Amino acid sequence: MFLAAAVDNSIRLNLSWVDYLMLVVYFAVVIGIGFVARTRVKTSMDFFLSGRSMPAWITGLAFVSANLGATEILGMAANGAQIGMSTLHYYLIGAVPAMVFLGLVLMPFYYGSKVRSVPEFMLRRFGKPSHIANSIAFAISSVLIAGINLYAMAIVIEAMLGWPQWIAIVVSGGFVLVYITLGGLSSAIYNEVMQFFVIVAGLVPLTIVGLNRVHGWGGLVDALQKTEGAKLLSTWQGTAVGNVTNPIGADWLAIVFGLGFVLSFGYWTTNFTEVQRAFSAKNMSAARRTPLIGAFPKLFIPFIVVVPGLIAAATIGNQLSATAGPGKLTYNDVIPKLMQMYLPTGVLGIAVTGLLASFMAGMAANVSSFNTVFSYDIWQRYIKKDRPDEYYLKTGRWVTVAGVLIGILTAFIAAQAANIMTYLQTLFSFFNAPLFGVFILGLVWKRMTPVAAFVSYLAGILAPTIVYIAYLNNNKLFQTATAETLYGAIISFATVVVIGVAISMFTTPKPVSELTGLVYGVGKVDLTKDVVAGDTKWYRSPALLGTAALVLCVALYLPFI
Repeated sequence: MFLAAAVDNSIRLNLSWVDYLMLVVYFAVVIGIGFVARTRVKTSMDFFLSGRSMPAWITGLAFVSANLGATEILGMAANGAQIGMSTLHYYLIGAVPAMVFLGLVLMPFYYGSKVRSVPEFMLRRFGKPSHIANSIAFAISSVLIAGINLYAMAIVIEAMLGWPQWIAIVVSGGFVLVYITLGGLSSAIYNEVMQFFVIVAGLVPLTIVGLNRVHGWGGLVDALQKTEGAKLLSTWQGTAVGNVTNPIGADWLAIVFGLGFVLSFGYWTTNFTEVQRAFSAKNMSAARRTPLIGAFPKLFIPFIVVVPGLIAAATIGNQLSATAGPGKLTYNDVIPKLMQMYLPTGVLGIAVTGLLASFMAGMAANVSSFNTVFSYDIWQRYIKKDRPDEYYLKTGRWVTVAGVLIGILTAFIAAQAANIMTYLQTLFSFFNAPLFGVFILGLVWKRMTPVAAFVSYLAGILAPTIVYIAYLNNNKLFQTATAETLYGAIISFATVVVIGVAISMFTTPKPVSELTGLVYGVGKVDLTKDVVAGDTKWYRSPALLGTAALVLCVALYLPFI
């Protein structure tokens, strides 16, 4: 039986004046960083890419912190309660290998070409049609994901203050708007670094106290093994092709190829929300090390996110449901509920601050990438060309306002999802999977043509959309919603490859002379021309950092196979 057979299904947090004081101090520091960053914003490049001046340790922590939004905290904890240690797949094959690939293979192409965004790289490789399609698709996905973080932030504010959800959403959006509008990407990055440490400081006590309440890891395992929760303790069991019994509802082929390759590489290597942090690095060496530095904290985040989900499964599992109802909590409520149950005054303030910090980091990352792509790739490129730089700086600030307002609207869409991680993965299968298919074909095959890229990209968006609609009409097509996202991503990628190759055989490719630095094997990228003192030290070697991260991936899997 569960350790707690029944619990109060409310999640109202009883904060003391000490807890509120911590929140006030934190928010004051965040706004202060925005004002300080504003003094450094002189040009549009300062606003959108921090003037390409950031050191690797700053961009590395910002890289991982930008992902520590609602999807990471609430979403992965929800997955921990719903599918257990299978959630490790999202980190060990669903993140770190792609981060290593970005640092070692792709950043030389991105940074060496001096593009300002991923869509701009698509412009140089495939021309205007693909560029426009990618820019619009990215803008839409950015505000949809911003809405997820905003909705999650509203959940916590609602739990703290009892405010109606719509008021909490509007207030949360307004706060993020202030500090991003003030300092642009620099404000976002410096806050993300601070937020990283605040998030860790908030989640570590929750994990420790939670484990103590269930009598340690051994007690947690014993509690789960006595219930249907026993299946939550392994990662690869029940993933045989044709005999799927794991909580994800997918076989090992779908997990490895759908999550570990298509969704993972699509997100970490072509999603400008993440890659933008590396674009802001001060030189090639720092840009390459950015995702590699971020990979190491990423490896250990599951222990302060997934483990609380398991604790919830053991203690309040009978209260958790895919949909809210009388006497029920959704999986998204796991972290706030555990905070209510276990954390005392003072510690609760730290945890709530960390939770809000994570949502602001996630939303700020999406809004800052949205304003860059819209301002540079859409407005400057096609609508208002050749204006003074001050014009685009002002445009960027107004676009930030628009991005937050749209994010407020999309937050109400996110509110309909019982598990926001599954909702996010669905968005990735629509937007990231087809982009990665086009991107990787164009990177390794110089024969890939602009026409093929454009048509296959649109087809790659349409294919998973059809799969998703079919699943909504017949949920027996896949065992779980998570499985649908994995297979949808595979179908999207396969569609892009088949159509892209077929059309390329009958259309004209770009001249090889125009592909230098854009296709693997065509021209060379100088990795050392802008090195500074210290970049060549052995412990800063990208190859060493990448290898160490991959070895740790394997080591961390072993106890949970």
